Amino acid sequence: MLVQLLQQHPADTGADRAVFRSQRGQALTRFGIYKIVRHHTQRLDKRGHDGQPIRISPHVLRHTAAVGLLEAGVEVNVIRAWLGHASLETTNRYAEINLAMKVAAMQACEPPNSAPESGFPNKGRWQEDRALLDWLQSL
Repeated sequence: MLVQLLQQHPADTGADRAVFRSQRGQALTRFGIYKIVRHHTQRLDKRGHDGQPIRISPHVLRHTAAVGLLEAGVEVNVIRAWLGHASLETTNRYAEINLAMKVAAMQACEPPNSAPESGFPNKGRWQEDRALLDWLQSL
């Protein structure tokens, strides 16, 4: 697909040539990309945990991609390089841990054999502790 986009403008052969272009053939700016994203997402009704509407922007897509990579197990330094961050601290802002990742971490701490005859309960006690689950959700 990228090759096809590049072939649409064969006269432009520089290594830094634009892949994504406006209808006039100019390189898309960040403002142009923002307008395109807003145009195609304005009818979506996306709400946050607090019920407030969320505006979808290129930054939201970038953040979602970074968190998806993190959840897939991609090393944070690879994500940092992919996002073009100079500092790992900047990337760590994207590294929000969701509840599924928290549960996976807690499950990793359970005994390997949780059969009743092993003397360990079938279900980790933390899974039944509503206060703990609420606290984990708040992190």
